[in-house]
Amino acid sequence: MKLEPLYSIKVQCIHCEHEFETSRVRPSFKKAYRTDTDFCAYYKSENPDYYVVRICPSCGFASTENSIVKLNDKQRSAFQAQIASRWERRDFGGRRSLEEALETYKLGLLCAQIIGERERIIASLLHHIAWLYRYQQNQEQEKRFLRYSLGSYIRVFELEGVGANDAKLLYLIGEIHRRLGQYQEAVQWFGRVVQDQRIVDAAMIRASREQWRVASEQLREEKGHALGAE
Repeated sequence: MKLEPLYSIKVQCIHCEHEFETSRVRPSFKKAYRTDTDFCAYYKSENPDYYVVRICPSCGFASTENSIVKLNDKQRSAFQAQIASRWERRDFGGRRSLEEALETYKLGLLCAQIIGERERIIASLLHHIAWLYRYQQNQEQEKRFLRYSLGSYIRVFELEGVGANDAKLLYLIGEIHRRLGQYQEAVQWFGRVVQDQRIVDAAMIRASREQWRVASEQLREEKGHALGAE
């Protein structure tokens, strides 16, 4: 018997308390055949990232495993007014196409913004949307959402500061700067990871050193072109 990549789990909506089913990708199918330098992964079968956002078919509340687990009255009424009151029942519980995945992330982002979710969650949703546009080879929208996610990741850094476990956050800020052609800023953020004595994440230090070299080379090339154009 051939194992299917998807399986269902039951989730209870924290807004309307309706229990619904949503799909996940089995761990044995989660092997990416390649991964970009900002952690965007590519899969031969089902992409686990398509199934991160869970949407209640009854009221439209969208969340992830890392979202808040309880709504206060203010959050509940804001969501009710802006989404639930206009929601037409839809079920995203089965297999999702890239377009449907994009729809779930955008609804997830909207819900997160309405209820004032943590900035880390919002940054991650924005970054995932950029990846989905990358799969579509839509560079304009990909860069647009990379810019949004960069602003959001920087806000996380400003709000929470950086500890020994936040090398990945600093690295991502550097790498997104680099992908947006902001090489000077990229070099500075990668340098923080390498130079901060509190950071002990060897993999992130190694990756930051490598991308620091790449961004430095791109910066030199850019300056060379600018001089040549004068």
